[in-house]
Amino acid sequence: MMNIQTKIATDKEAVQRAAREEAYSMPLKDFHPGAPRLFQNDTLWPFFERLRKEEPVHYCSTAPIEPYWSVTKYNDIMHVDTNAAIFSSDVPPRGIANRADPAGYDWPSFIAMDEPHHAPQRKTVSPMFTPTHLDELAVLIRQRVRKVLDGLPRNETFNFVERVSIELTTQMLATLFDFPWEERRKLTRWSDVSTALPKSGVVSSPEERRREMDECRAYFEKLWNERVNAAPRNDLLSM
Repeated sequence: MMNIQTKIATDKEAVQRAAREEAYSMPLKDFHPGAPRLFQNDTLWPFFERLRKEEPVHYCSTAPIEPYWSVTKYNDIMHVDTNAAIFSSDVPPRGIANRADPAGYDWPSFIAMDEPHHAPQRKTVSPMFTPTHLDELAVLIRQRVRKVLDGLPRNETFNFVERVSIELTTQMLATLFDFPWEERRKLTRWSDVSTALPKSGVVSSPEERRREMDECRAYFEKLWNERVNAAPRNDLLSM
């Protein structure tokens, strides 16, 4: 009788074979390498393999949001990533975003800036990530990982993403911002809402998304006002 581990391995192999067949039978013009299902099912590999072999710079016109380019070879990626004068992150109206935000919600983003604006922003927060500070954070991270793992249920099914991945990430975000600990799950929600695409199920309408983003802005504005004239502190918001 096949044991559970063997069955899981067999099923995974079947999924990967089906993905490879799909990747090499589908016309390249129909490729959507950013499709969430490829990452959810871990079946992206043959699609990217074929792109690297046959069309390393690929234009996708089948995405549900809007068309985009995929660059899949290392040297090409490095060329794009290090040439902001040619491949800008912040050219209006969207830069690296896959949609244009309405007026009043198109706030500047650290990851969507080119030089000379990016470097001063990066310099402001760099003290948070010095070797000494990272060593201190490593001790805290290990403590929290142990606490989370020790608190997991035994001999029963549980949601690893919810109980471990999201919780640990949220804890570290709260630490970096020195965000009120008991309200740290607000960060999880706002992060989901800020990147939510239409019909994702995260929010029911653009109006709901804007309302929650307004709540996020107001909350951080309150924290900013509390700290702007306070003694220096080692959190990203104070910096």
